[in-house]
Amino acid sequence: MNFSGFVVQLLNGLAGASSLFLVAAGLSLIFGVTRIVNFAHGSFFMVGIYVAYSLVEQLGTRLGFWPAVLLAAVAVGVLGALMEMLLLRRIYKAPELFQLLATFALVLVIKDAVLWLWGPDELLGPRAPGLSGAVEILGRQFPSYDVFLIFVGPIVLGLLWLLLTRTRWGTLVRAATQDREMVSALGVNQAWLFTAVFALGATLAGLGGALQLPREPATLEMDLNTIGAAFVVVVVGGMGSIPGAYVAALLISEIKAVCIWLGVVEILGYSLSFSKLTLVVEFLVMAVVLVARPWGLMGRPQPASRYVGMQEEPLRRASKAYGIAAALLGLVLLALPVLTAGSPYTTVLMIDLLVAALFAASLHFIMGPAGMHSFGHAAYFGLGAYGAALLVRSTGMPMELALVVAPLVAALGALVYGWFAVRLSGVYLAMLTLAFAQITWAITYQWDALTGGSNGLTGVWPSEWLSDKQSYYYLTLALVAAGVLWLRRVLFSPFGYALRAGRDSHLRADAIGIDVKRMQWAAFVLAGAAAGLAGALYAFSKGSISPETLSVGRSVDGLVMVLLGGIQTLAGPVVGAVTFTWLHDTVARNTDYWRAMLGGIILLLVLLFPQGIAGYAQQLFARLRRAPEAKP
Repeated sequence: MNFSGFVVQLLNGLAGASSLFLVAAGLSLIFGVTRIVNFAHGSFFMVGIYVAYSLVEQLGTRLGFWPAVLLAAVAVGVLGALMEMLLLRRIYKAPELFQLLATFALVLVIKDAVLWLWGPDELLGPRAPGLSGAVEILGRQFPSYDVFLIFVGPIVLGLLWLLLTRTRWGTLVRAATQDREMVSALGVNQAWLFTAVFALGATLAGLGGALQLPREPATLEMDLNTIGAAFVVVVVGGMGSIPGAYVAALLISEIKAVCIWLGVVEILGYSLSFSKLTLVVEFLVMAVVLVARPWGLMGRPQPASRYVGMQEEPLRRASKAYGIAAALLGLVLLALPVLTAGSPYTTVLMIDLLVAALFAASLHFIMGPAGMHSFGHAAYFGLGAYGAALLVRSTGMPMELALVVAPLVAALGALVYGWFAVRLSGVYLAMLTLAFAQITWAITYQWDALTGGSNGLTGVWPSEWLSDKQSYYYLTLALVAAGVLWLRRVLFSPFGYALRAGRDSHLRADAIGIDVKRMQWAAFVLAGAAAGLAGALYAFSKGSISPETLSVGRSVDGLVMVLLGGIQTLAGPVVGAVTFTWLHDTVARNTDYWRAMLGGIILLLVLLFPQGIAGYAQQLFARLRRAPEAKP
């Protein structure tokens, strides 16, 4: 460690901050006006670098590089406008979480489109003409292109400030950020305003990707890696705040740079690798900021909505027909291993479906009745899985007892994380849960001595009497059924009704003596325990466990399951889990471009069933039941 190295790392941080700011600024604009949590924004970044690569090849490096960068940004902006007009405009009246589901489906479609057009290999672009050399700073060489990037961020920030504060369009955007319904009531064409904002946000993301062409290769993993960092920057800076996004990008990038400069440091005889913290440092920063300032560094507390919307119907006990259908389903599940004895894979798939159903039901427990959106529910699934694996491997605990203790490990994690999370709401709560999940993932990924690091843990098999897949299937069926019925029973208890009251009206619930935050905290713990049981069952069914169990992808899968089935129905998470897992397995085994096909199916379901599959079925049955009564 020396001073010159420190300065160079700080400059690297400035260059990285500019690139990150371009993506985050676009995401912040889109969310501020449309209220869409756009998962596809990272895909715009990825498409930008791929399009720039192709344009540079066609136009030539010397004279075509800079036009290619600008044309790539414009092309991505046009793509964003088309997506908004053809798809998102059709679902603006759907619940916001279903809009999130649609953008997740777009991620899958765009990823496979890029795979089809450019192939799976990494593509490294040429150096920027005129900036291919380096400048000397304190005796060290620093790339000239990075010096250029350092100035790009402030320039774009200044141009956006002028656009938003010195033009009529910018005034309308700022007004829509505060109250988009009032802007529409004043005669502004809200649809075209949304399209323009979406196109500008996509253009900024595409520009950020195109500018990375000389710095890093284009890969298919750039979309999800970028969107995670962009979400963090937007939330830390404050939702809808462009200056806040720049300050947050600067803060996070510089902290990462300092961690790289510090490297491995000896503290009281222990070696601490700060460089490994770069995997999770942005989520640590986000967790600290949200706990201290729930609306971000430069954001404002979101005002209460003047529009209450439609109230959900109260929870009702299962009808006789529903009970008969559930009993018949139970009989089918009991007979399934016998009926499919010639197809062992069917039993394995059914175990996966059951585990997914319990995981989705546990997430729905806090998202639906409790009204708390979680982007990091995989943390409790992973804690249960690793808890079971470590108890069996390290302590020699019997598998049966590990299945009892593992949910308690997950519940303990939910107890700690939930204490902080329930103090927030909306997107901020969702992002804090994501931060905790990523911190848990990073610890698991790097603690080689305990968790096996990136290799995970193997040899985690059930007891001998459960070694046969059919026997393990029946155990899984019994525990999953018990878990789902237990969660359902809790929702029909006084606790469940109090939980729903706090969701529907926090002030009224508080006025009649309900401690809403304590109820929500308890709900976090109960949901964490159920997710931990699902994780333990998953670990023993596979015989191994890896950090992927706690990844963002697992949490997103859970969100998709809940939303696909319907968040306003108790059967929704089970229906969504079975549908998504079965589709994922079936499509992946029958086509190389399974993501695009799966994404297309999800988009179709979102357009046809905006309330979810189970929600639509519930509405259909209600209409059919009322039809005879309406006749004279």
